[in-house]
Amino acid sequence: MLDAAVRTFGRRGYQAASMDEIAELAGVSKPLVYLYLNSKEELFTACIRREAAALVAAVRAGAEEGDPALPADRRLWAGLTAFFRHTAGNPDGWSVLHRQARTHGEPFAAQVKALREEIVAFVTTLIGAAAREAHRAPELADRDVAGLAQALVGAAESLAGWANETPGVTAKEAAATLMNFAWAGLGNLMDGRGWSENR
Repeated sequence: MLDAAVRTFGRRGYQAASMDEIAELAGVSKPLVYLYLNSKEELFTACIRREAAALVAAVRAGAEEGDPALPADRRLWAGLTAFFRHTAGNPDGWSVLHRQARTHGEPFAAQVKALREEIVAFVTTLIGAAAREAHRAPELADRDVAGLAQALVGAAESLAGWANETPGVTAKEAAATLMNFAWAGLGNLMDGRGWSENR
C-alpha cells in the first residue's frame, strides 16, 4: 500500500493524488486503505516517514560500510555516493521528500525538517572527524563545521534534483561533483586559507 502511495504522490503530487487511485494501484479496496490509515494526510505522513528512514539508512550504511578505519573524507564520499544512488533509484520517494512534503504545510514540512537535521548532524560528525584527522588539533570552530554541513547537505539536495533530471549522470559522478566543490574549500578552511573579502 505504501509503495503505491509513494508512487502516486511522487508522480502526481499530494493534491492531485486520490485515495481511489492509490487503492487501485495497491490492489486493495479504498475502505481497506482507510482502515489502516484514517486519512490522506496520515497516508502521506506514513510515506514521508518511510522514505526518510530509508534515505538515512542508505546514507549511514554507505558511510559506515567496509573498514571503519577509513579516513573521514572517504566515508563522506561513500555516504554521498549512497545518497545519490538512493535518490536516483527511488525518484518517487525523493519527490515525496524533496518536493511534495516541503510544499504542503507544516505537518509534512516538520517531518522533512527532522530528516534533514539527522543527516546534517551525521555530516557534521564526518566533517569534524576529517578536521581532526587532517590537523591533529584543528582550530576549526564548531560553528564553522555546522555551517559547512548545512551547506553540503543543501548542495546535495539540489544536485540530486539535477542529477535525477539529467540523463546519464551517475551517483558517483554527482558525488564527485560535490566532493570537488566542497572538499577543496574545506581543506582551505582547515589550513587557514578560507576565502575572505579582505584578500
